[in-house]
Amino acid sequence: MRDYILRSARYIAADCLRRFLLPGDTAVDATMGNGHDTLFLCELVGEKGRVYAFDIQRQAIENTKALLAENGLLENATLYQCGHERMAEMIRTPVQAVMFNLGWLPGGDKRVTTKWETTETAVRQALDLLAPEGICVICVYPGHEAGNLERIRLKEILSGLRPQEYNVLHHCFLNAGESAPECFIIQKQICKGKILDKYAE
Repeated sequence: MRDYILRSARYIAADCLRRFLLPGDTAVDATMGNGHDTLFLCELVGEKGRVYAFDIQRQAIENTKALLAENGLLENATLYQCGHERMAEMIRTPVQAVMFNLGWLPGGDKRVTTKWETTETAVRQALDLLAPEGICVICVYPGHEAGNLERIRLKEILSGLRPQEYNVLHHCFLNAGESAPECFIIQKQICKGKILDKYAE
């Protein structure tokens, strides 16, 4: 049996991070939820790495704390109960990866969902924070109104990024229907030996 199976947008995003992140790296979980992505990132960057995670809901913070503590990784993460649009305010150093899993808290109130206005701000900040060759992965869920708007607008702004500065991949299943989850993967470029990054002088 072959090892490779074409799987979901979520799987593609995780596989990309699994292949990219190294022990000691710094990563951001921009949408903490119940903490599974935060845990995943903590496992990848190891005890010498650091994960910053954001969510506006207190329940998300508590769920994530419990999950990290259960796995002995609570000390590896810094959890912020605030919107991811404050990412640049809280993180002052370059990061190797940023992960967005848009939508609502699984098992929570579906009326509380990510909104394009703050998602756009957070994504732009994430791209600025990326170290050279760093990656940003974004899973979007167009099966509800807010998610569909995020998908449409993300495609618009990411299509406009200069290819000399970023490579952008859009992963979607063409035969899965309009509501199927989609994934965007963005990698910051190094061009002609010059680092295109605000941290390089």
